[in-house]
Amino acid sequence: MTERFTNKTILITGAGSGLGRATAERLAKDGAKLALVDISENGLTETVKTVTAAAPDAEYVTVIADVSKEADVQKYVDATVEKFGTIDGFFNNAGIEGKQNLTENFTADEFDKVVAINLRGVFLGLEKVLAVMKRQGSGAVVNTASVGGIRGVGNQSGYAAAKHGVVGLTRNSAVEYGADGIRINAIAPGAIWTPMVENSMKQIDAENPRAAAEQFIQANPTKRYGEAHEIASVVAFLLSDDSTYVNAAVIPIDGGQSAKY
Repeated sequence: MTERFTNKTILITGAGSGLGRATAERLAKDGAKLALVDISENGLTETVKTVTAAAPDAEYVTVIADVSKEADVQKYVDATVEKFGTIDGFFNNAGIEGKQNLTENFTADEFDKVVAINLRGVFLGLEKVLAVMKRQGSGAVVNTASVGGIRGVGNQSGYAAAKHGVVGLTRNSAVEYGADGIRINAIAPGAIWTPMVENSMKQIDAENPRAAAEQFIQANPTKRYGEAHEIASVVAFLLSDDSTYVNAAVIPIDGGQSAKY
């Protein structure tokens, strides 16, 4: 495999599980230096094991941070620059689903919690990282939106509002920074089998989440869940020099479900 990211520093939030961990593993194999950020120390520990198993010589730094807190975001940006000098790519990925409920029952507290992480956290990451990239005159950003950010999914007011907001932030910032050598895109994953999706299925059927999962996926043209490594491949492409004219794009990775009537 060609090491597309040799001498490149990639910052990943939500690196302690799911898409963040899979992307960290993929980029480490491609030669990247990694800044791994998560609120879970145990999650980061497991990701480091995964990364070093895949790429024993990988260089990395870990930062425990709450992406909804501005001071924590500044901390992970500063730690990355202090360790590696640059931020060449940013996978702005940390997020939660929140509880599932009709809008009338969703509650303002739950809405605020989900939006704080999924939208405010993405904004704060952009705010701090784009300042670094603008000084460098280069950089690539991938924000994690969702199919819930490009269509309605039901029972997820906070998640849908936040992920639609991520799409707006992506397009707006891409327009602002394109002339500065910075590309900003978003992915819109669908049903990808991660701990977050597994927990979602438990909300639907606590006794038999796998049965709920199988029923849920029948609406997908592929009749299967996506795997985290399939998302990581697209993220790696968008962060690499193989996608130098891709900007302001929102790419569904959902087996075609969002295109289905």
